[in-house]
Amino acid sequence: MDHSGSLVLIMAAAVLAPLLAYGISRWLAVPLVIFEILLGILLGPDVLGWVHTGEVVDVLSDLGLAMLIFLAGYELEFDRVKGDTLKRSVWAWLIALALGLGIGTLLANGGGFGKGVYVGTALTSTALGAILPVLRDAGDLQSRFGSVMMAMGAIGEFGPIIAMALLLSGRAPAQSAVLLAVFAAMTAAAVFWSLRPKPPWFGNVIAKTLHSSAQFAVRLVVLLLVSMLALAQVLGLDILLGAFAAGLITRLVLQGAAPESSGTVLSKVEAMGFGFLVPVFFVVTGVEFDLEALLAGGRELLLLPLFLLLFLVVRGLPIWVLAPKDLDRKDRSALVLFGSTALPLVVAITTLGVEDGAVDPGEAAALVGAGMLSVLVFPLVGLRLRDRVRAKEGTRVGGEESW
Repeated sequence: MDHSGSLVLIMAAAVLAPLLAYGISRWLAVPLVIFEILLGILLGPDVLGWVHTGEVVDVLSDLGLAMLIFLAGYELEFDRVKGDTLKRSVWAWLIALALGLGIGTLLANGGGFGKGVYVGTALTSTALGAILPVLRDAGDLQSRFGSVMMAMGAIGEFGPIIAMALLLSGRAPAQSAVLLAVFAAMTAAAVFWSLRPKPPWFGNVIAKTLHSSAQFAVRLVVLLLVSMLALAQVLGLDILLGAFAAGLITRLVLQGAAPESSGTVLSKVEAMGFGFLVPVFFVVTGVEFDLEALLAGGRELLLLPLFLLLFLVVRGLPIWVLAPKDLDRKDRSALVLFGSTALPLVVAITTLGVEDGAVDPGEAAALVGAGMLSVLVFPLVGLRLRDRVRAKEGTRVGGEESW
């Protein structure tokens, strides 16, 4: 099938996925991304063979990945990621990175440190974008637990992107660090500009064009995203770093210049991202998922449960050890489960690994499959633990009031 027919089927899968998620939600809360990837697998060459990737589909998929990371950067709330909790989060991720690189290299099966970096970095990621809606719906986002999870998750999103920029560029670490420092300086300059008071006309233009064909704010957001992607590419850094930085800058610009309109602007950008580009990326991920290699048995099939366990060991164990002391055992366990939930960055990292020839498609499929299971299982168990904590706290408060 040509690219136009494939794109029609990809968008049909994107429309069907939320219907399936809604239909099954009465029995089980399954994240939307699971259905998007599964439908992609169904339509892809290993099952029905109706959809094949091409230049147009690949470009849209890459834009979807950039938009996904952009929105992850936008979700990062600086005022809630600071102090002792931030320090603990950074150290937890650094320990996870050391564990991940060591274990990834051992599992490289002759691929050496290069493959170990892809695998190890993927094991340190946290699917903050998938976790936040779950915590928000449960009423946990504004709690102490939510603040700690925000910090742990933010580092779990940002850390792997930095590690990829330093370790996967193909340059000497010192040269990569210099280029990363240049990028950081330019990003800091953009942040400084975003924090400066904007003239009144700037906010007025945003407000007046918010519901017109001009859409100044949306066009500005796209300009910021494209500019940061271009800057990262010029410096030879991964575009994911540019997308994440663009999200951080955009949040500061909108909240500083037009706080009353920022929510509406974000909803429009999310509509463009989650309504079109992001589902294309996840459906295409399913299309390119090497199901045949995974189901052929042998090493790849055994790696899937092993990777699922390693998410808990590599990412979860440091979180358990370094979680703030005021969290009890159930909260720590829930924090481990939420923090070990990983999929979007796993997909992104393995995609790059396969494209670079460092990761075998079967191994990438095992990692992505483990990420899918983590998104499906870990948050559900974590919510059960949090429900018990809330029930206990409610009983204690109720008892004190009746006393």
